[in-house]
Amino acid sequence: MASTTHPHAFHFDRAVDSYWEASADPLGLETPPLKGEESCEVAVIGAGFTGLSAALELAEQGVDVRVLEAGHVGWGASGRNGGFACMGSHKLSYSTMIKRYGLDATKQFYDTMRQSVALVRDNLQRHGIDAWATIDGEVTLAHLPSRVQELRDEQAYLKQTFGDDTEFLTKDDLKAQGLDGPGFFAGLKGKVGFGVHPLNYARGLARAAAGAGAKIHGRSQLIRWEETAEGHRLHTPEGLLKAGKVIVATNGYTPEDVSTRHEGRIMPALSSVIVTRPLTEDERRAQGWTSDLLAYDSRRLLHYFRTLPNGRFLFGGRGGTDASDHGDAAYRPLLTQAFRELFPAWAGVEITHYWRGFVCLSNDLVPYVGALDERKTVWTAIAYHGNGVAMGSWCGRAVARLLTKKAAREELSPVLTRRLSRFPLPAFRPLYLKGAYVWYGWEDSR
Repeated sequence: MASTTHPHAFHFDRAVDSYWEASADPLGLETPPLKGEESCEVAVIGAGFTGLSAALELAEQGVDVRVLEAGHVGWGASGRNGGFACMGSHKLSYSTMIKRYGLDATKQFYDTMRQSVALVRDNLQRHGIDAWATIDGEVTLAHLPSRVQELRDEQAYLKQTFGDDTEFLTKDDLKAQGLDGPGFFAGLKGKVGFGVHPLNYARGLARAAAGAGAKIHGRSQLIRWEETAEGHRLHTPEGLLKAGKVIVATNGYTPEDVSTRHEGRIMPALSSVIVTRPLTEDERRAQGWTSDLLAYDSRRLLHYFRTLPNGRFLFGGRGGTDASDHGDAAYRPLLTQAFRELFPAWAGVEITHYWRGFVCLSNDLVPYVGALDERKTVWTAIAYHGNGVAMGSWCGRAVARLLTKKAAREELSPVLTRRLSRFPLPAFRPLYLKGAYVWYGWEDSR
């Protein structure tokens, strides 16, 4: 996956120049590298939302669990995303999902997404995590007049299929609710979803997991994995961890050269974010954007944006296939231009932070939760398609419960538990991604 997963993206000792890193509360927890030979019942690879949620659940069940993290807590996508705890996590249309898995399974999956958002809110309250939680609600904005009817159709479909009540917003409604902009022609407002400081949330989960008994090792990159009749031998630069079972929770940062079980089954895709200086109330009113709702436009290569509690504005976008330094530099002006076109009153506002990270796609365009081997000693929860704050939390807990048999596979939607299939000719995944972006760009212009 040469261009997409450039080695630059895996420099775990390289600082992440994100606003979240600059503003996060201290971890308040020692996470020393693994040194020497240690053992545990379950090893979790990855200290993001998925891995920490799994470790928390296991530790609360009394399981001896250790977490191996190549960088620091939240170094990967969990500390790089836009902080949207919301619906989503799939790219498969609901109509296709129903044809493939059935109506009941699709309804169960839809309910799972709702539950995942509620779980994040519950985690914040139960563990006393200050993650800058915002008001409930999210809105999709038609970026072309031709998309207005699509939003009306989506509203009817969600009501008929899932009983979900949403609010259709006309252009005048958008203006009245502080969601105004020259490139927005209508909106569809949902009641579920809220914003968080994702790194504060991840660090809070780490403290909760450690408090329950989990041991977390930072700067402990998995460099070799041996499987024996007795279990698994996980080698890091300074240590060896022997474990009976393993949960791989690295999502778009999964190293296919270490674990062949994921080989060809996932596709990392870049998502990029900018954050402005704090905006004044006058500046917000001048643009017509005074809402604190989570927002997206209706593009396939969507933009996502929201006002942070301290008045800064966060704006993100999908696209770009080069994770090198050159690719970083080349994509920043494109994202900045898109921001200034959508919010022209803020064209001169200083952008203080820019960063990128991987989201993770599966061949089936839905997440996967389950075992990766017949013996059921290797497990994973993966592929949230750019919406992993909530689903990563839910799926991490779910995979831990499946592993310990606290939950049965049948309790999860079949959408989540189908086999994690390989991409056809996986060596060409970067070309698939580039081709998809060209196609999506054309669709977004119509």
